[in-house]
Amino acid sequence: MNGGHDLGGMHGLGAIDAEPEEIEPVFHAEWERRMLALSLASAAHGRWNIDVSRHARERQHPADYLRNSYYENWLVGLETLLVESGLISANELATGKAEASAAPTLRATGPADMAAGLRKGHPVDVPPTEPPAFEIGSVVQVRNFNPTGHTRAPRYTRGRQGTIAGLHGCHIFPDTHSVEVEEAHHLYSVRFSAEELWGSGASGSAVFVDLWEPYLEGL
Repeated sequence: MNGGHDLGGMHGLGAIDAEPEEIEPVFHAEWERRMLALSLASAAHGRWNIDVSRHARERQHPADYLRNSYYENWLVGLETLLVESGLISANELATGKAEASAAPTLRATGPADMAAGLRKGHPVDVPPTEPPAFEIGSVVQVRNFNPTGHTRAPRYTRGRQGTIAGLHGCHIFPDTHSVEVEEAHHLYSVRFSAEELWGSGASGSAVFVDLWEPYLEGL
C-alpha cells in the first residue's frame, strides 16, 4: 500500500540525522526493550507471520505513522494484531482488564523459549520449482501498480527500468504472505541509476533494490 511508511523520494522531511553506529544504543528507553520482548512473546503463539505484522503497522493513518517513534509503531501494530487474532478483545485493550481466563491452549513464553527461537530463526528461502525468468544483466521494468495491501516494491521504483545485478534464489512472497497465503518466487537485486529514479538532476550514483519476480517485467 502507498502508506506513510513508503517515504523514498518524498520531499519536506528534512535531513536524516543518523546517530553514529558506534554510539547508538540498542534501545533509547527501557519501555522499548519491553516492547520488543512483548512483541516477540506474542508472536510466539503463531497467530500471525512477519508480513502480517508489518502490514498491521502500515495500516495506520500516515499522520500517526510519521508522528510515532519506531517502537510506538510496533505498539500500534501489536495492539491491532492482538485484537484481530482474538488473543484479547478491544474492551480488554481499552480497560487493561481481562474479561476471561486465558485459553488452555495458550502457553506463557519465557526468556529461554524466546532465546532458542531467535537462535533458530525463521528462514524464508524455499527450494525453487522452476528456473528464474531473468539472469544477471537482464533489463527489467518494475510493474506500475498500486496495491492496497502489503508489498515490498517501493513506490519510487514502480514503472522504472533497472538491470538485474544479483539472484537470491526463491523466497516467500510478502504480498501474499501478508494475507497468510504462502507462495514463493525468485528474488533479485535490481540496479537502478539515480537518474532513472530521481530525474536528470540526480547524481551519477545507483540504488540497489531487492525485488520479487512478480514485480518485474522483461524488456
